[in-house]
Amino acid sequence: MRLLITDPTAVVVDSADITSLRAEDETGSFGILPGHADMLTVLTTSVVLWRHTDGKPGYCAVRRGVLSVQGGKEIAIATRDAQRGDDLETLETQVLARFLAEAEAERAGRVAAMRLHTQAIRRIIEALRANGPTDIGA
Repeated sequence: MRLLITDPTAVVVDSADITSLRAEDETGSFGILPGHADMLTVLTTSVVLWRHTDGKPGYCAVRRGVLSVQGGKEIAIATRDAQRGDDLETLETQVLARFLAEAEAERAGRVAAMRLHTQAIRRIIEALRANGPTDIGA
């Protein structure tokens, strides 16, 4: 099978000698073997693992992403951020921790922006109420 993992700036993995792949979505971990049915799923922040035909493993940490299988022989993953590594332990501890921290910072930023937006709307409403009803046509 062929595996293609891309992020917005690079092709992180492009390998045509994959015999199996393991990934993770919201429902849990799943595997893909040659001849797998076509599918499309959203990956969680996790490490994707695969095996080459020579038995050598491959690892890539992904920060969410979309995985598709086409024709039972083409696997494509498009992700916001990916980092390939040779050491599973390093990817799981350092890279995944960084990805999760960045995701939490983004979430906190969205919450802060939403609070500011809500406060602005409240101030506008208070200002409109302070001026009282106006006669637009006069």
